[in-house]
Amino acid sequence: MQPAYYENFDEIKKKIWLMLDDAISNRASEFRIPTFICGDQSDFDGRIVVLRKSDQHNNTVQFHSDIRSDKIEKLKKNPKAAMLFYDKEEKIQVRLKIECVVNHNNDITKESWSKTQHISRKCYLVDNGPGSESEIPTSGLKPELDNFDYTKEQSEEGYKNFTVIQCKIKFIEWLYLAAKGHRRARFDLENNKDTWLVP
Repeated sequence: MQPAYYENFDEIKKKIWLMLDDAISNRASEFRIPTFICGDQSDFDGRIVVLRKSDQHNNTVQFHSDIRSDKIEKLKKNPKAAMLFYDKEEKIQVRLKIECVVNHNNDITKESWSKTQHISRKCYLVDNGPGSESEIPTSGLKPELDNFDYTKEQSEEGYKNFTVIQCKIKFIEWLYLAAKGHRRARFDLENNKDTWLVP
């Protein structure tokens, strides 16, 4: 028996947002760690990010980053990017075409930072930005911070490097792999247009 979303646009959209919403709190969700792709015509780059917020009402998703990361400069030059999600069990792939806003030291970052766990703040305490060259293998942290003995107060130092990347979704492409026959659809959120595609 085929699922309700097999050939129904509304059910497909419902399923996509259920999976995105679930990924925020469910660490086992395969949608929790999508591939984020950004760059310009000469230098595209992809990396895994952790989905931190999903907002169907505003058609946005968001994740956290370090202001010193090289993707920040790429996004400042070209805010258009893409995200790729795949759930092997569900046999569902979702591709998002997005426009990104880099938030740094504002109300959005303050709210997200207040919800960021002590253990997760560690990566914002590195002396040099992610991707910096090093002469030795390193975590980038001072020895006294390279464990979990630092205090909540010490972790506050990382806030200056913390950013929230808000991604406004322009298009969603959905692919469902089914033995009976694959199904694929595109949703143009700006023009409110739903289209079937050949898988």
